Amino acid sequence: MLTVVPGEGSGHEGGKDGSPSLIDEIVREGARRMLAGALQAEVEAYIAELAGERDENGRRLVVRNGYHQSREVLTSAGAVEVTVPRVNDKRADPVTGERKRFSSAILPPWARKTPKVAEVLPLLYLHGLSSGDFVPALGQFLGSSAGLSAAVITRLTETWQAEQRAFAARDLSGADYVYLWADGIHVNIRLAEHKLCLLVMIGVRADGRKELIALADGYRESAESWADLLRDCARRGMRAPVLAVGDGALGFWGALREVFPQTREARCWFHKIANVLAALPKSAHPGAKKALAEIWNAEDKNHALAAVNAFDAAYRHKFPKAAAKITDDLGQLLAFYDCPAEHWVHLRTTNPIESTFATVRHRTKVTKGPGSRAAGPAMAFKLIESAQDHWRMVNAPHLVALVRAGATSINGKLIERPGEEAQPEAA
Repeated sequence: MLTVVPGEGSGHEGGKDGSPSLIDEIVREGARRMLAGALQAEVEAYIAELAGERDENGRRLVVRNGYHQSREVLTSAGAVEVTVPRVNDKRADPVTGERKRFSSAILPPWARKTPKVAEVLPLLYLHGLSSGDFVPALGQFLGSSAGLSAAVITRLTETWQAEQRAFAARDLSGADYVYLWADGIHVNIRLAEHKLCLLVMIGVRADGRKELIALADGYRESAESWADLLRDCARRGMRAPVLAVGDGALGFWGALREVFPQTREARCWFHKIANVLAALPKSAHPGAKKALAEIWNAEDKNHALAAVNAFDAAYRHKFPKAAAKITDDLGQLLAFYDCPAEHWVHLRTTNPIESTFATVRHRTKVTKGPGSRAAGPAMAFKLIESAQDHWRMVNAPHLVALVRAGATSINGKLIERPGEEAQPEAA
């Protein structure tokens, strides 16, 4: 196989003194020319459209008038120097009497960086880049440090806090959440002694889309904190979910029974397996994991019950506490089997919350935690908002609305008519 190896003078890499590479210069020059051409065409179209506007002496009211002073604009191709054509518009507003001004839709007068660059700055901060590192890190990459001050990034936290407060007060009457995951996430706070406990609820709408329902600062996952959050959601119009999934140790369940007593409960198998293994010696872990997998990954509920009996018989004599962790919560652990089989993989655990908050923990670890209790929920909210754009819908999303409508499932198959029995698979 032939391989092209660039020589010393090929220009594929930047110079040792930090100078930009030839290919970067070509890209930036191409971007500069394209932007200059687009701005020129925009001005010419504006003037041509108003060519009929003339004064009493027959002179045009809208004409070219040289160029504005050059300025640097940060783009995804790097820093590009732009010289914007100037327009002399002598027309006056008939109501206010003020002179009309041409404003470019391509490059507004105040713009110093493109929207894509403006969007990526807070995301880089949220994902671990310290505000003090923006100038040295991105200045070299973009070819300029304009608009990258730490103060600009720091001011974003105030905006995030306002957005998080607006999110927490929004109307929920138009959103129907059929499934719900709940969990409490503990985050260190840099300027406080106690950890921040974030109460998180993510739901599945009737169309199968996952969505953040609520994010609030709670007190050690207490039942009262969860009750306050659920009452607030109910007051804003939230309907009772059909099924809620969470860790068995949460104060969430007492609050759920108070606010939404009709919602069925399901326990997270990820947390339950950890609890069971904690009650067993390490030598018994491999066999226990395999036996537990026979329960949560069974063909249907009947096979799961048979696997529970086998697990209980194998472990209840030597390790009664481990066996009791399964048998005491059996109804909640097997609740997902009463839903369509396509949804089982989503309802066994609280993974939508756990996987999302791995990002939050990474960011707070980099910064040694948020600086205040107010900044913690705001930072988490923006990270989840960013992650939410990439969440996939649940399998067979069309079945979610049927679950809300009261359709039941037997052996994972949806029963459309009451009294109908699920037919066994043909051999």
